[in-house]
Amino acid sequence: MSADYSEESIKTLEWKEHMRLRPGMYIGKLGDGSQPDDGIYILLKEVIDNSIDEFAMGNGRRIDIEMSEQGAVRVRDYGRGIPLGKLKDVASKLNTGAKFDSQTFKKSVGLNGVGIKAVNALSSNFAISSVRDGQRKRVEFSAGNVVADHEIAPSTEPNGTQVEFTPDVSVFGAYAFTPEYVEAMLRNYSYLNTGLTLTLNGQEFTSKNGLLDLLNEQMTGEPLYPIIHLKTDDAEFAITHSSGYGEDYHTFVNGQHTTQGGTHLAAFREAYVRTVKEFYRKDFDPSDVRTSIICALSVKVEEPVFESQTKTKLGSKDMGPNGPSVRQYVGDFLKRELDNYLHKHPDTAQVLLQKIVESEKERKSISSIKKLARERAKKASLHNRKLRDCRAHYNTNDKLANESTLFITEGDSASGSITKSRDVATQAVFSLRGKPLNTFGLSKKIVYENEEFNLLQSALNIEEDMDNLRYNRIVIATDADVDGMHIRLLMISFFLQFFPEVLRQEHLFILQTPLFRVRNKKKTVYCYTPEEREKAIKSLGPNPEITRFKGLGEISPDEFKHFIGENMRLDPVRLTKDDQIFDLLKFYMGKNTPDRQGFIIDNLRVEEDLVDEFDNHKK
Repeated sequence: MSADYSEESIKTLEWKEHMRLRPGMYIGKLGDGSQPDDGIYILLKEVIDNSIDEFAMGNGRRIDIEMSEQGAVRVRDYGRGIPLGKLKDVASKLNTGAKFDSQTFKKSVGLNGVGIKAVNALSSNFAISSVRDGQRKRVEFSAGNVVADHEIAPSTEPNGTQVEFTPDVSVFGAYAFTPEYVEAMLRNYSYLNTGLTLTLNGQEFTSKNGLLDLLNEQMTGEPLYPIIHLKTDDAEFAITHSSGYGEDYHTFVNGQHTTQGGTHLAAFREAYVRTVKEFYRKDFDPSDVRTSIICALSVKVEEPVFESQTKTKLGSKDMGPNGPSVRQYVGDFLKRELDNYLHKHPDTAQVLLQKIVESEKERKSISSIKKLARERAKKASLHNRKLRDCRAHYNTNDKLANESTLFITEGDSASGSITKSRDVATQAVFSLRGKPLNTFGLSKKIVYENEEFNLLQSALNIEEDMDNLRYNRIVIATDADVDGMHIRLLMISFFLQFFPEVLRQEHLFILQTPLFRVRNKKKTVYCYTPEEREKAIKSLGPNPEITRFKGLGEISPDEFKHFIGENMRLDPVRLTKDDQIFDLLKFYMGKNTPDRQGFIIDNLRVEEDLVDEFDNHKK
């Protein structure tokens, strides 16, 4: 019998209730703070964005952020301060704010009046204070509900707004802010707002040279030529090339880090190729012009339209209601400024030309190999036992696309367990045949000559560019032993060598699987560290059964479901500004056997101690 559908069935939720019921509509995914796009960072960003907008309008040159180990956050700016009589409304009434007046906040990020309300609704404690001209007002909330509305009082503090919040554990679960992610966010703010100083628990972030500083900080090797830095009121570009493969972009709109690009990035990629071809008067292939480019670009758009609430991809086609298109603006700017720069710097123009010619030469040298490789991959895809695909793919707009995952594993038993345990809607499996080739020092020709790498590239769909990547997460799943670690290094080397943007865009992960299973007749606990094992032994009482897993194949499909489902532990493989790709590959994968042997000997005792500890416990 179907449920009654009557007038009583129709309910109207208050804004805060709806936000807490459907937080994903407002901040994307929740997460626990282990990934840079988790919800707690969106909350922090929404608060800081308001202070950034004040600075952009010429008010306040400093923003102080304090974070406690317990997850409490305080953000204080020194702008004009929110008008005191509207302080409560700004934090608790939807579609309330000054940013709807485009003359006041002409090129702001947050235009919908929702952001700060989402922070309020999703925080167990939220307080907003404003100081204006010797007066101070403060309102306190919990889960969006007012708990204290203080009277306006005299104050000797400087003007500005302060927001304090603690993300609600009943919404987010156990979480922790990762300092590395917060620091990266503040660095980006400083690059895009020269003259602004941000502090995080006293540590200062500031930039004098904008995106030029960003590129110098982010590059993991020496540029082929001095960074080209072009800037005007509404656009800024920093451009160079490296000696590697792929394309590396850092894109921003009105100070917002658009990690998924959008119309401004598409316009740049097109206009850059066109400008370079016209400058040299040669009909280069676009891939040859853009191979190994490293670029940071920022544009300011009036009333920007993003493709999601979290604002990671620009959808605007125009610079503003009465302005040119983004494509035209970026194209005209590059045509004028980049063309002038290359004419004024013939040494740079010569190095760039040489790089393009080398890329063209390599591409042509492997063209026949690529043709055969494509045919082989196409035939193999019809009966490809190496790939067990899933239904959701990253380059679709399907809601499940962000969950799409490819596990790269080795051996029939391990791939069989994952295949039987996986969610066929979102999880695919690619099975390696033994240890893959060490690609260090090899040219990209090997990607097409080596059947395994060719099929993997085909499965990922990244031959042309990253826009067509089929899986959001690429997970290396190997045994937690010496051979498994070696396979991890070989696979990471492959991506570093030929597809570094997979790491830069944080698509590559290592699957953590349990080292131990501790159980009695009533309960089973899976442990990833010796410390977790000891805790489990104490909690389960005397003489529990302890199993040490040596390989993925030892874990049954029923057990594997626990490790690749909601509780999946993934370690992201990231590149930082201090990581030199060539030096990393040379040390770990090169022919410097004595140096590497010394490193292994110096660090071998860690594994020895772990094994001895386990053996002693069994005795």
